[in-house]
Amino acid sequence: AMARAAANAVATGKMGDNTVMMSMAESMGKQFLETGWAKAVPGLERSMVGLRPYFAVDNVYVKRKMLRVLFPFAFRNWARHEAGADAEGKISYAPPQHDDNAPDLYIPVMSLLTYVLLCALCYGTAGKFDPDVLPDVTTKCLGFQLLEVIAIRIGFYLMEAPVPLLDLFCYTGYKYLGLVINMFSGITVGHLLGYGHRAYYFTYLWTATAVSYFILKVMANCIPRITSAVGPKRQFMVLGFAASQFATCWFVSQTKFLE
Repeated sequence: AMARAAANAVATGKMGDNTVMMSMAESMGKQFLETGWAKAVPGLERSMVGLRPYFAVDNVYVKRKMLRVLFPFAFRNWARHEAGADAEGKISYAPPQHDDNAPDLYIPVMSLLTYVLLCALCYGTAGKFDPDVLPDVTTKCLGFQLLEVIAIRIGFYLMEAPVPLLDLFCYTGYKYLGLVINMFSGITVGHLLGYGHRAYYFTYLWTATAVSYFILKVMANCIPRITSAVGPKRQFMVLGFAASQFATCWFVSQTKFLE
């Protein structure tokens, strides 16, 4: 069935269309679940079902979300769209395709992969490339992000404010988009004019500020107005979460071999 879908896409000349590719990926995922292969691995089926909404994106959402992350000062509406509530009163929210404020994992994952490849390119152009660069940069980024998520999770716990763990990985992963812009700017300007370091940090000031403001607005909408009376103050936690983006963007920067 998957082979026939691919053949039809090629025959109609639409293989390059992202919409067709996304539909094919969704069909493959559904078939994977239905055939029972996912059920053969304990916990895999549940994990895939839980991750599916975070990859329910389209081209329009990706473009708008990237603009929202890089230019958050131009936006005013940061509230999530409510899709309804269950019998217990638990509110469900619209997926990314229908809500620009919904968290997704597509942009963070793609941005992280792109950033790692740009770091490898930076090392390569300086004649210092080593295969270990790829896992080293990836491990460093994910390690700092994990520590950041744990710290934020503890803050939410102390405030008695519930938040899905995957949402935190989404929000803290948007910094990779800014890191991609920084590294691309550093490599390009360094190659053309020889000011790679200056270009990187000039761009860093913008992207780190933008991502911090983005997290500020997102967290302000995630944390309820009324929190635990004995926990940390809401406004201090929001500012702390936002400021952490500046620090982590700095720590995972790879500028040693920029020209």
